[in-house]
Amino acid sequence: MNEMLGPREILEEAADRWWIFLATGIAWLVFALLVFQWDYTTVYAISILFGIVALVAGMNEFIAISYSTTGWKWVHGLLGVLFVLVGIYALWNPYDTFATLAALVGVFLLIKGIFDISAAFITKDEFELWWMQLVIGLIEILLAFWVAGDFKEKAILLVIYVGIIALARGITEIFVAFKLKGLRRRLAASA
Repeated sequence: MNEMLGPREILEEAADRWWIFLATGIAWLVFALLVFQWDYTTVYAISILFGIVALVAGMNEFIAISYSTTGWKWVHGLLGVLFVLVGIYALWNPYDTFATLAALVGVFLLIKGIFDISAAFITKDEFELWWMQLVIGLIEILLAFWVAGDFKEKAILLVIYVGIIALARGITEIFVAFKLKGLRRRLAASA
């Protein structure tokens, strides 16, 4: 459907969906709050929780395809596939070692951090709060390397990682919502 539309129509269509990302961002923040309040002490519970987070992140990436420009569609698609595969793996093998789960969380944070840093620099001219997404991306990359350290023996740290992923995703989704809302205003003003 988007292939038949011109660039301005694609931008207008994406900008009209800004509220979806606001709603999903708020949902991620609520989920992060719940994660930090629950007491998960088993590998099984942590794997299930992480698997759900990864699957929802994958679905969010597939939704992001609808508002992306052609160059970014494949990136969102690739991230969506990776997150879904990681989520399925975590749900399929809930009794895997903490090292495997920590590695999955590290990969997730690394990919998300790289994507957020790239998006921050690309949208620098259109979004005055671009630097916040840059900071989040840098924090995600630092967390990815922290996860790769020798912290795998403590279940509570994996819960914290899942909570941080949900928190970072919520903040990013809210940034996307306001980027699209700002784009909507600029498009209306230039019409």
